[in-house]
Amino acid sequence: MNPLNKLQEHGQSIWLDLLDRDIMDSGKLQSLIADDDLRGLTSNPSIFEKAISGSDDYDDDIIKLSETIDTNVALFFEMAIADIQRAADLFRPVFDQTEGKDGFVSIEVSPYLAQDTDGTIEQARELWQKVNRKNVMIKIPGTTQGLPAIRECLREGININVTLLFGLPRYREITEAFMGGLEDRLKEGHSIKDVASVASFFLSRIDVMVDPILKEKGADHLVGEIAIASAKLAYQIYLDMVASDRFKALEAKGAQRQRVLWASTSAKDPSFSDVKYVEALIGKDTINTLPMETIDAFRDHGTAADTITNDLKATNATMDELKNLGIDIDTITQKLENEGISKFNKAFENLIKSIADQKRKKK
Repeated sequence: MNPLNKLQEHGQSIWLDLLDRDIMDSGKLQSLIADDDLRGLTSNPSIFEKAISGSDDYDDDIIKLSETIDTNVALFFEMAIADIQRAADLFRPVFDQTEGKDGFVSIEVSPYLAQDTDGTIEQARELWQKVNRKNVMIKIPGTTQGLPAIRECLREGININVTLLFGLPRYREITEAFMGGLEDRLKEGHSIKDVASVASFFLSRIDVMVDPILKEKGADHLVGEIAIASAKLAYQIYLDMVASDRFKALEAKGAQRQRVLWASTSAKDPSFSDVKYVEALIGKDTINTLPMETIDAFRDHGTAADTITNDLKATNATMDELKNLGIDIDTITQKLENEGISKFNKAFENLIKSIADQKRKKK
């Protein structure tokens, strides 16, 4: 067993933060599933932008599909759906083996819809129907406008990956939307046992934004500590949710737990350990979605141990000290949410431009 395999013993699943055709064509994805116990995969606009603009794997499809599909956005989703279906089929044995707990592949609604509730619901339904796989999750940003969309989609039985989470107040709202959606579904007489959801926290970006402020204030001892502290407190909110009478009533009817998922887990600061955001956040009912370089690093020199509930007194002290320094973490996380939407919009614009450029080249 390598360190990646051992994470399962501590209740953590590893998903891959990457999807392109090369990783499927080469057999690399299959080997990660077989050898490293990879349990799922996520995609987003940035990942697809790199895949499509960074290779010629999609060129023929772009030309062929442009004969029958009018818009470049629709053309992109047609290609993305095909990739998601193929990846979902590779993970289907994991889904079956874990009785629907793992083996999921995620596809995101258009980032342009991050603040459009009705548009998000409509596209989530469309993607769910077109992908047509039990082990797919539709990613919906955890924005204010995303909350009712998340609840409605769960009511309809659509698996949801809540993405772009940064702040704890918003996460509490997400837990409400999650339980509310399942309650709505039960009231209509439908089963909830096959409805799956995760809540995805973006971590390293918190430190990227906060660390320069900490250095300015002479609080170097807190540099690189805030994202992990936030994640540990998010996990406490998760534990409170699953221990609540409200969720226990849902669990008695077959509800799955909405696990927390750590995202943006590659260390951006070269002075940090390259497995920093993995080793510190290992525990039951968690997922860590890793880029390829972090998977390789953890396989090589990672340590698997229960850490998510360690040193909670120190965790709370860290957040108290942050507040005493005059740094409002809720303001920071709202800014990060806004920037995250903007970055995904930019990646999506670049992606659509790549498709348009490729069509022009072939004319």
